[in-house]
Amino acid sequence: MKKLSKALLATSMSVSLMACSNESSNENTYKIGICNYVDDASLNQIVSNIESRLEEIEKEKDVDFEFEVENCNADSTVLNQIITDFMADDVDLMVAIATPVAMAMQSATEGSDLPVVFSAVSDPVGSQIVDSLEKPGANLTGTSDYLDTTSIFNLIFAADPDADKIGLLYDAGQDSSTSAIQSAKEYLTNNNIEYVEKTGTTTDEVKLAVDALIQEGVDAIFTPTDNTIMTAELSIYETLIDAKIPHYTGADSFALNGAFLGYGVDYANLGRETADMIAEVLLEQKDPASLPVRTFDNGTATINTETCQAIGFDFDAIKDAFSGLCTEVKEITTAESFEDLEG
Repeated sequence: MKKLSKALLATSMSVSLMACSNESSNENTYKIGICNYVDDASLNQIVSNIESRLEEIEKEKDVDFEFEVENCNADSTVLNQIITDFMADDVDLMVAIATPVAMAMQSATEGSDLPVVFSAVSDPVGSQIVDSLEKPGANLTGTSDYLDTTSIFNLIFAADPDADKIGLLYDAGQDSSTSAIQSAKEYLTNNNIEYVEKTGTTTDEVKLAVDALIQEGVDAIFTPTDNTIMTAELSIYETLIDAKIPHYTGADSFALNGAFLGYGVDYANLGRETADMIAEVLLEQKDPASLPVRTFDNGTATINTETCQAIGFDFDAIKDAFSGLCTEVKEITTAESFEDLEG
């Protein structure tokens, strides 16, 4: 497998590499452009597992995947340039990691037959990326990290039945948060529970939002699979620990970075399933228009045991309280990346 980057392609050496690659290319060689939205533990885990699964498929199917991996760091100008470069490089397929990337690739490929496989798009229908989960309808399909907010709130009130004020922390500009926050509001309103919402678009704004929620006296804070808050988690978790406020979130990567709990999709598996869909489109010529979007419900609650103890919860008691509300309770400790834990 040849893994290329734009920085490498900018050098004369890369030109010769590409020329050599083109000379040796055959019908079993496929060029893939992967764009990640932002550098955070969840999305990086997807990319890593796409890569490792594609390596396995290469050996299984006797094919060669040449791919470029880029990260736009939430910059729309950079994102559009990356897509333009992918298309100029005549990639056979593009991979979009997160909703903003999928939307940009959808716009750039409208009316073409260049396939796009996305991952970590929380609401593909609501974002108008696909017509339906069963029949996407155009050149895009992929995997969704849809979040069941009711399941998370069941955990919140199992841990603290007396909680009567919940904080909602998110970035209003993140499409991944839109439907989950709306569901959270409906749940809390229907159950006559007060909520306070605070938003931020940068880490500094998120830190101020956390301070405001603490001042409001919330009993717990909920965040969906929001990339802005994910990026800021390492900067806010100690503040929440000092305030003894548990942070319930939509992915285990938040718990990795210090949040009390992450519930939802296994992002490692999400990456592997995304790679399988890439192979189905390229090797089996499956049409994205009729290849259903894959959704997952692993029912796993990941608890940061260090944070759990620091905020005054007893892990064994919490695990008992969650019995029947999730299929599994996993333990994790604070680190910057999953690779740090493996090391």
